[in-house]
Amino acid sequence: MTPLFDHPDHSLYSNGMTFLRQPMVRDINNIQSDVVVLGLPFDMATSGRPGARLGPDAIRRASTNLAWEDKKFPWKFSLFDRITVNDAGDFTYPCGDAAYFTAKLEEAADKLLAQGTTLLSLGGDHFVTLPLLRAHHKHHGKMALVHFDAHTDTYSNGSSYDHGTMFYHAPKEGIISLEHSIQIGIRTEYNEEEHGFEVINGMEGNDLTGSQIAERIKARVGDLPVYLTFDIDCLDPAFAPGTGTPVCGGLTSDKILKVLRALEGINIVGMDVVEVSPAYDQSELTSLAAATIGHELLHLWAVKHKPE
Repeated sequence: MTPLFDHPDHSLYSNGMTFLRQPMVRDINNIQSDVVVLGLPFDMATSGRPGARLGPDAIRRASTNLAWEDKKFPWKFSLFDRITVNDAGDFTYPCGDAAYFTAKLEEAADKLLAQGTTLLSLGGDHFVTLPLLRAHHKHHGKMALVHFDAHTDTYSNGSSYDHGTMFYHAPKEGIISLEHSIQIGIRTEYNEEEHGFEVINGMEGNDLTGSQIAERIKARVGDLPVYLTFDIDCLDPAFAPGTGTPVCGGLTSDKILKVLRALEGINIVGMDVVEVSPAYDQSELTSLAAATIGHELLHLWAVKHKPE
C-alpha cells in the first residue's frame, strides 16, 4: 500500500481516532470516497498562543459525541446514507520544517483532489489554508472565499509563514476573486478603504439573523466555486475559548449553525475548520464547536453535490 504522505513518521499528535468514526484511508492512489477528512497538526505560523497542532486530534475526539445520531438535527436525511466520508489521518512532516509542510501539503492535497474527492481539512493554525487554496485552484480555477473569523488575515507585514497573511497573498496569486469573497465576524483592525472583501463585522453579525447573513453570502459568491474556511475564533470566546487569538464580541454557536444551514445551494469545493488550541479549552467546548461545524459542512456539501 502506498503511504498517503512521503514522510515515514506517524503523526505525533493523534491518538488514532477518526472524524465521526468514519473509516480510515491511507492509500493516496485509491481514494473512493466523496469527502476526505485531513488533519493538519501545524502551528508554526501562530502569532498568539500556540497549541493548534493538537487541534485535529481534539476535534476528532469531540466528534465521537456527534456520531450516534442517524439524522443530525435538524437535517432530514442520514448523512452517511447519502455520501461516503473517509479520514486520511494527519498530514505528517518533519517537525519544525514550515517550508516542507507548505510545499508538501499543496502537493498532497493536489493528489487527493485529482481523484475527484472533496477535502474537509482540520487545522492547525490558519496558515494551512494558503497551501490548500493553491491546490484547489489547480482543479477549480479562481474561487470565491467565504471566511469566518475575528481577523481579516490580510496583513502584509508578516513573515513567509504567518497565519495573518494568507488572504493578502491569495488574491495577488489569482486564487480567489475579491469581488466574490466575503468575511464574517471580523472585529479587529483592517484598512477598510483598500480591503476588497465584503465584510460582515461582529457587531453586524450579532444584529442580523442567520438567514440575512446567508443571503448576503449567497449574493456575494454567486455561481463561483466556493472555498469555505472557518477560524474557530469567529465564535465569541464564551463559545470557543480554546483558540490562540480570542476576541470578545463574536457570534454565538447558534447563530453560526443557522448561517451554515441557510447556505444550502452554494457550490462548496473545499472547506476547513482551523485554530482550535485545546490547551486553552474549557470542557472541550471549542473542540465540540469545531466538530459540529465540520459536521454541518458535510451536510451542506451533501445537499448540493449528492441530492436525493
